[in-house]
Amino acid sequence: MPDITDIVVVVPAHNERALLPSCLTALDAAVAGVRVSVQVIVVLDSCDDDSAEIVPDHVTTLHVAARCVGTARREGFGAAAPTPADTTWFATTDADSVVPPDWLRTHVQAAGSGADAFVGIITPDGFDGWPPGTATTFARSYDARPGHQHVHGANLGVRASAYAAAGGFRDLDAHEDVDLVRRLQETAAHIVWGAEAPVLTSTRRSGRTVDGFASYLRQLADRTPGGSR
Repeated sequence: MPDITDIVVVVPAHNERALLPSCLTALDAAVAGVRVSVQVIVVLDSCDDDSAEIVPDHVTTLHVAARCVGTARREGFGAAAPTPADTTWFATTDADSVVPPDWLRTHVQAAGSGADAFVGIITPDGFDGWPPGTATTFARSYDARPGHQHVHGANLGVRASAYAAAGGFRDLDAHEDVDLVRRLQETAAHIVWGAEAPVLTSTRRSGRTVDGFASYLRQLADRTPGGSR
């Protein structure tokens, strides 16, 4: 496969004034770690807070009124400056997440090894406010090794040509990431299920999607002895 010359990073955000600054600061460090052109696009989806005001000038903003994370990711990639599909890498994370400095470098290295997609893991940012034992339950149920089968929109990358062949993100309120990876598998895309460069993700109890990570943690808490939502 040809070398990656351009990267587009899309961050969907719905009322993320509190957490978006940390996300974007971490992305700046990740961008500095690669020697290719990078465009970061924050998709402000139905925001009625001042999220837009804290996005720095060097980051592209796109306003949509979908209230749908799948639509937000798709519109973000659709708004990117045109680049050759075979040499462009699409990466996405979430506004409540903090990528490590080697995040984009890890994705580019996967692409260089022949990958059409990199499906990465996450690390919870702590379990304050959750019932005792929730962290242990999570650790026991989460495979953080290479070859894992977790899918997170907070740590996902795909070559633009493979993304187009799979049909891109669909208008799904949740699990849009799982849906895309499933369709990538159907096209016989080469997927790396990587454990390098895990993304730190918020464990807030109130998420931005009904069936997102917060909902999953509540289910774990319910299975924890003495736990509750």
